[in-house]
Amino acid sequence: MNGLKWSRKDLISTENLTLAEINQIFSMADVFKASLKTDKAKLPYLNGKVVVNLFFEPSTRTRTAFEMAAHKLGADVISIATNVSSSVKGESLKDTARNIEALMADMIIVRHSSSGAAKYLADRVKVPVINAGDGAHAHPTQALLDAFTMREKFNGDFKGKKITILGDILFSRVARSNIYLLNKLGAKVTLAGPSTLVPMEFEKMGVKVSYNLAEAVADADVVMLLRIQHERQSATHFPSISEYANVFGLNLRRENLLKKDAFIMHPGPINRGVELDSPLADSGRSVILNQVTNGVAVRMAVMNLCMHATK
Repeated sequence: MNGLKWSRKDLISTENLTLAEINQIFSMADVFKASLKTDKAKLPYLNGKVVVNLFFEPSTRTRTAFEMAAHKLGADVISIATNVSSSVKGESLKDTARNIEALMADMIIVRHSSSGAAKYLADRVKVPVINAGDGAHAHPTQALLDAFTMREKFNGDFKGKKITILGDILFSRVARSNIYLLNKLGAKVTLAGPSTLVPMEFEKMGVKVSYNLAEAVADADVVMLLRIQHERQSATHFPSISEYANVFGLNLRRENLLKKDAFIMHPGPINRGVELDSPLADSGRSVILNQVTNGVAVRMAVMNLCMHATK
């Protein structure tokens, strides 16, 4: 499909991806997206392969997108949720994965609440492992589909583009994965939200930190909203949901803070009326549904590349 050689068995994070590898994923995703629009038939790239979705955390969009991507590539898919797996009986992640591998699975997609779980797994099995989210560490395919969506809007040129990521940064694997990726693509990233959720430490990652909503979004080409990650928080990081919405929520009243051509993104699920009001989520500024569509093509590209990685 293209002349570059892909040598990664696994996709664990965006941190160590090269620009050439990122562009290789995007180029392949372009081809897959075009084929999805014109041809409803399955593609033969993963014919005869078995892909296992191993999800130790609940997920609808990510799991479904991986299932759809695998089906479109011709693979058979088995999805295992933690509440019905042997893990609830005390079986270790390593034992679960090795048993899946022994059942002749060809690829494992894993989501886990512990940071580092995907890397731990990839180091212990021979088949490709793709990280579908591990704790607050990384969510590489989400960041790739986000950047792929921006790339379409920017006609491929990220230079000088300003991306504001607004919300719960501290507990967000999506934010971290996007920061690594967008920095490599040449964009300028600003993180915004309450100081308890956006510590100044993030500046070490080469981004700007702001606690002023108006300032953070005023010159942004993209505003990416993140939900509050209650499930990862052990303490209250702001007075209340209504207080957060009043200070940092993006609503119709605040839309005039945005540039005329700025667009809105969200990895989902949206807490409507908290980080983002419904009228804006459903407006012409929103590319949220584009993100969902692009997620299938990008994951097809990643799965195909890892399955056929050269040694």
